[in-house]
Amino acid sequence: MRSNTLKAAFRRQQPIINGWLAIPSGYSAEIAGHQGYDSVTVDMQHGMIDFASALAMLQAISATPALPLARVNSNDPAQIMRLLDAGAWGIICPMVSTPEQAQQFVAACRYPPLGNRSFGPARALLYGGKDYPRYANDEILTLAMIETREGLKNLDAILATDGLDGVFIGPNDLSLTLTGSACAESQHPEMLAAIEMVLARSREHNKLSGIFCTSGQAAADRLAQGFNFVTPANDVMQLGRAAREAIALARGETPSASGSSGY
Repeated sequence: MRSNTLKAAFRRQQPIINGWLAIPSGYSAEIAGHQGYDSVTVDMQHGMIDFASALAMLQAISATPALPLARVNSNDPAQIMRLLDAGAWGIICPMVSTPEQAQQFVAACRYPPLGNRSFGPARALLYGGKDYPRYANDEILTLAMIETREGLKNLDAILATDGLDGVFIGPNDLSLTLTGSACAESQHPEMLAAIEMVLARSREHNKLSGIFCTSGQAAADRLAQGFNFVTPANDVMQLGRAAREAIALARGETPSASGSSGY
């Protein structure tokens, strides 16, 4: 089976740079996959992407050096299994707030006896190889998103879930629930303390820690802080930023840094 390069990078304590796609396009997915990302995530929660588009995007990413991942729109075993069968080499699951939810998520990603994933790997066999069923439980990456007070309260129990590879902070939702304002780069003391706690607990459990960032510089700062897995904005944010910069330069103006803070 094709090995999971992200798991290998984490074992070597190498930083992982992850692309993030919200626009439903196989062409843009292929472009992203050739830019140097370690992985590229197809976002089915807040992206404008249905399953048919996700399949085409996973196929496109598979033809590049980047590893194909997907964020599901909920902790729905049927959707998780379908995306794995379509060739996602890892799943990011939103709004995981309890150990029971973490266990449900992981179980959907693992074949029996370690989970309850239904057998039918379909396209995963084409991308991964004929021995995919034998090694999938070891190679598929599972990241639970920590976005709520309840998730923070149950963090140790979530991280202790067998088969969970790590956690991924959704900073806007976490900021919203802690401070009342969705701000990915919030400097609110409670937000800063929560992020440090996630980092510390992840290290204690030897689990991967990830976070969504608003820019390349923000991602570099998070890596320096100790995160293993960073997403330097998504395609929508990058497209808007590049367009604003080009327009400002064409008009002889100073480019503005304003824009969406992502999710």
